Amino acid sequence: MEVNNTRIRVGRIIYFALAIIFTLCIIAQVFFAGMAIFLNPGAWMKHMIFVHLFGFNVPVLMFIFAVVGAMPRWAYWQLFGVLVSIFFMYYTANIKVMLPWAGALHPVIGILLFVLSYSIVLKSWHLIMKKPERED
Repeated sequence: MEVNNTRIRVGRIIYFALAIIFTLCIIAQVFFAGMAIFLNPGAWMKHMIFVHLFGFNVPVLMFIFAVVGAMPRWAYWQLFGVLVSIFFMYYTANIKVMLPWAGALHPVIGILLFVLSYSIVLKSWHLIMKKPERED
């Protein structure tokens, strides 16, 4: 039983660490977009390339460690929300020719993605810090 508890604990801690990394990557994306708008248009390449490094990779790793850590159902639903949001981010960035107004949703979805990722960090932190129930 102790090995199973260790596996769950380690899985949850790695999930939490990946959630922090993902949230920091979202913040970096906003920073790169701000750089491109206000400083140097060449920063759009950093914005576009950086998302390919973490966009789907980190959430897939989070899913793997959610399974390892036997995370509650909310974790899977929130990861699903992250993946759908990332899909819509790609969609709104690339459909501008056919639907010009869809591009305006790109930063709105980015804000929602940040809120969702921050929520994942908070909820997983509370889950890790929760005292285990003792069996007497």
